[in-house]
Amino acid sequence: MKNENIDILIDPLHLEDLCNEGHPSLFDENERYCIFILRLPKIKNDITLSSVGFILTEDKSYLYNSEEQTFQPLENLFLSPHKILNKMVDHLLKSFLVYQNLTVEMEESLYNNSTSNEFMPNWLELKRDILRIEHLLIRASESTNEMLDAYKEVEDFPITSYTDLHEHIERLHRSATLQLSKLDYIYSFYNTRTNEKMNKLIYILTIISSVFLPLNLIVGFFGMNTSGLPLSTGESGTLFAVALMLILLAIAIASFFRWRSNVE
Repeated sequence: MKNENIDILIDPLHLEDLCNEGHPSLFDENERYCIFILRLPKIKNDITLSSVGFILTEDKSYLYNSEEQTFQPLENLFLSPHKILNKMVDHLLKSFLVYQNLTVEMEESLYNNSTSNEFMPNWLELKRDILRIEHLLIRASESTNEMLDAYKEVEDFPITSYTDLHEHIERLHRSATLQLSKLDYIYSFYNTRTNEKMNKLIYILTIISSVFLPLNLIVGFFGMNTSGLPLSTGESGTLFAVALMLILLAIAIASFFRWRSNVE
């Protein structure tokens, strides 16, 4: 089948799918041909999307060139598409290690109590990226599995090669799911540690308040501008007031240490 005839063969809706770089992974078959689109994340400094589309007839396969909007005939019906797809998936397997390492580093920083103020923004960014990767891999795995089911009875179909390709996509999907579970655990651990710090701070403020509240009461009482206050007429009134505050302070501190020893 010549290249110029493939344009007439393709359904206009399928052609729109091939032209749409944001179209999710897809496998669809009809009487004349099958269309297979695989959309995967491409990890460099940031996540970009890489989409590749194929048309498979009974005896020929074509790669859709989105830049030139043309169909390029491939040498082999099944092996040529597999070679292109396998290269994409292998590259993704290697590049996804970056996110695995980032998750491990974040986990280690919690264990070593060396988290920074950028912990939560970094966590949110990492969670967003891995969620995005997981969603793309779910659809890619489903479409690849649909292709396997459609061609598994075909004599020349290299089912072992495509099963291996599907297994790699599934491995990536499981890895992404595992990283998301780790991130949820990391957040829970971080949140627990933050709450503990907050509870300790509230605990210290409560102790300080309980110690100085009686002293503030005494100071406020003797600071009133009214006549007839006790100890206000004697020469040693200030000394008695200071002694009373020290006694109350000593009682408060002694009560605190006694309560603490009973709790421990």
